[in-house]
Amino acid sequence: MLNNASILITGGTGSFGNTFVPMTLAKYNPKRLVIYSRDEMKQWEMAQRFNGDPRVSFIIGDVRDKDRLTRALDGIDYVVHAAATKIVPTAEYNPFECVKTNINGAMNLIDACVDRGIKGVVALSTDKASNPINLYGATKLASDKLFVAANAYAGTHKSRFAVVRYGNVMGSRGSVIPFFLSLADTGVLPITDPKMTRFMITLEQGVELVWHAFNDMQGGEIYVKKIPSMTILDLANATAPKAKHKVIGIRPGEKIHEQMIGIEDAPHTYAYEGHFKILPMIHNWSADPVRIKNGVKVSENFIYTSDNNTEWMPVAELQEWIEVNQSKIGAI
Repeated sequence: MLNNASILITGGTGSFGNTFVPMTLAKYNPKRLVIYSRDEMKQWEMAQRFNGDPRVSFIIGDVRDKDRLTRALDGIDYVVHAAATKIVPTAEYNPFECVKTNINGAMNLIDACVDRGIKGVVALSTDKASNPINLYGATKLASDKLFVAANAYAGTHKSRFAVVRYGNVMGSRGSVIPFFLSLADTGVLPITDPKMTRFMITLEQGVELVWHAFNDMQGGEIYVKKIPSMTILDLANATAPKAKHKVIGIRPGEKIHEQMIGIEDAPHTYAYEGHFKILPMIHNWSADPVRIKNGVKVSENFIYTSDNNTEWMPVAELQEWIEVNQSKIGAI
């Protein structure tokens, strides 16, 4: 599907984009891969990695600007929507700005994609969008609903939209692993709550889930990767085994445990080998055999949270991953 295609990724200079671009260039050899983002310095830095590759190009623009999006989408076949305001405390203290990017930006992209006849769009979501308690999660839930409903909104146009949802991205810029590693030499790590748990996923797994969504989607699906959990204490012990811990309390908008599928979604959720798929309640799409395929319906009381997970990542496994990926942790 993506072979010889033209692909645009919004927010493409972030951690996801810096992994998606080289992996997709290597696997699918797209005709064009366009990075759309608003930070010229990050674009300049990223351009050095792909200097001389005619397939990669960069466009300065903001998802808040519908006209600029429409221009950037000229000749594009597929879109990955990674642009977002995503730091939880930042969103709590700057709610208007978070709404403008995460909700208004989603509406702008949907409109522009329908008008341009984009074939497929996959939007990145977060575990915080399931039963949200913070503004970031609430805006991403709204964004998810917009992308699901966009499949009906598109009318006679052929554009199709789907969502991928996953948890804490290991080693990404601004995440807990590089943060703990940066404090290891101080001998003390700040622990929000000893009971806290988080889902763990690599950037490479996130990219592969997006690829799968493009190949599988009919429109309106939310794909949820099956991934392991870790406690915050195990995370701390893996990154800085000699450090002491200081409990500081949770930050504004944080949860003790994350949730990716709530019990309300269970009647519309199907299990597959490596992922779950939440089908839309609207238009009876959740009963569509073309969308269900070979999925097995989960139990009516099913819930997928980081504390009730059946898969847990051992400390030794994370330590091995850190050793192998040391050079790029926090760098992209």
